[in-house]
Amino acid sequence: MIFIIDDDKIMAECVSRAVGDVDKIRFFDNAIEAMNEIASGVMPKLIFLDILLNGPDGFTFLNEMVSYKDTAQIPVVVISSLDFGVDNLEMYGVVGILNKDTMLPKEIKEYAQKYAK
Repeated sequence: MIFIIDDDKIMAECVSRAVGDVDKIRFFDNAIEAMNEIASGVMPKLIFLDILLNGPDGFTFLNEMVSYKDTAQIPVVVISSLDFGVDNLEMYGVVGILNKDTMLPKEIKEYAQKYAK
């Protein structure tokens, strides 16, 4: 199972198409719905996360994730137009950062193949 958390439905659809296996994808347009799904016992193998979300932002979501032992291990790929390095976010389980303006479908697919087999 892969979670895509992005309030931009077009971007979420683009990420989904790049991943390819849509049966293994769950979409969320806000962090609260995704957190509730995880709390209900659905554990994704990978999360693609936008930072600038309506409601709690991606940083709030990352803080919540690392607060619990079982969710702290879930790899996260940040998808954002903001510019920051992965080194600053590794402690939050971030394994990669893709820039919305320059990312390629093959980069998304590579993360999905590596972490969500």
